[in-house]
Amino acid sequence: MNMRETNKKRSNKHRGSLDIIADILEASKGKTKKTYLMYRCNLSFKQLENYLSLLLKRGLIIGMEDNSNNTSLFKITEKGERFLETYKGLQGLMK
Repeated sequence: MNMRETNKKRSNKHRGSLDIIADILEASKGKTKKTYLMYRCNLSFKQLENYLSLLLKRGLIIGMEDNSNNTSLFKITEKGERFLETYKGLQGLMK
């Protein structure tokens, strides 16, 4: 394997911000805990906090409280669903 192939493989593994946002939105289709999102999307706690803050501000997800466990849950909004559909459509055009 030459250097070009090694770099190509490595670059395919890195996700951009839009890929990460799409992963979070996909994972939050049901009421979802932070820890599930963190592990499902392979993010650190700090990264997840930053993305959740952005998504909440933009109205792509909503936060809610689970009173039985006293934990925060997140769920995708209609706007988030539209973003996800558009993202998947763009991905399809790139294939």
